[in-house]
Amino acid sequence: MNDRPIGVFDSGLGGLTVLRALIDLLPDERIVYFGDTGRFPYGPKPQHEVLAHALEITDVLLGHDVKALVVACNSAAAAALGPLREKLDVPVIGVIEPGLRAAARVTRTGRIGVIGTVGTIASGAYQQVAHDVVAHGAEQAGVVELTCAACPGFVEFVEAGDVDSDQVHVLAERLLAPVRDADVDTLVLGCTHYPLLARTIADVMGRDVVLVSSADETAFAVRDLLTAQGMLALEPPSDPRHVFFTSGTVDTFRTLGVRFLGPEVAAVEPWEWG
Repeated sequence: MNDRPIGVFDSGLGGLTVLRALIDLLPDERIVYFGDTGRFPYGPKPQHEVLAHALEITDVLLGHDVKALVVACNSAAAAALGPLREKLDVPVIGVIEPGLRAAARVTRTGRIGVIGTVGTIASGAYQQVAHDVVAHGAEQAGVVELTCAACPGFVEFVEAGDVDSDQVHVLAERLLAPVRDADVDTLVLGCTHYPLLARTIADVMGRDVVLVSSADETAFAVRDLLTAQGMLALEPPSDPRHVFFTSGTVDTFRTLGVRFLGPEVAAVEPWEWG
């Protein structure tokens, strides 16, 4: 069990932010990553369709004998986390709860903004987690007040490799207006693509607003879970390479993957859905 890889999936390249955090925190672990770039974006799709995609990808990763599954996509976590946990024998970790718990720890006023895809925001997943955080003795003693805003278009810019153009900045000015007007002091980047836009988002929100990425917090959650269940790798793997699958164009995934993640993106294999 300890030597088996961790499975990670996302609708495309955004999950590489989670993967970076996992590699840095758990360097002895092998990881199999599936980027479903051929069917991205997940955000505008209905939840039943995203759930179907998640189940298909999970079957691929289980075929590689993963010991745990990380749903490194907020849209997929909102639609599929519960069903996956009911269906699978391996632990399943999402990105929504770790990110919001981190925001609850750092907020000074209790006013927290959440930005995400249309599907994630419409699902109410963050609102439910916020309720649970408060109900179960939150890290934040006061009331957590959420302001949520959908940001259609952000994912597409990231997947195209454009994270700092004037067009992105203009779009961010418009889409972030609701959370800026709500005077939030903490902003959860509720999509794993969004940390790649952090500089633009920070410029728009201002220096007093803390940006919270779920990537690092999710990596800590994975470490804690594997430690508690005695599943951490006991030594560096004999083959340290991570494996990447993409349902889109391999060359594009490799080029942007190296840019966003680093040299670890070496072995990228194509996957075609039947």
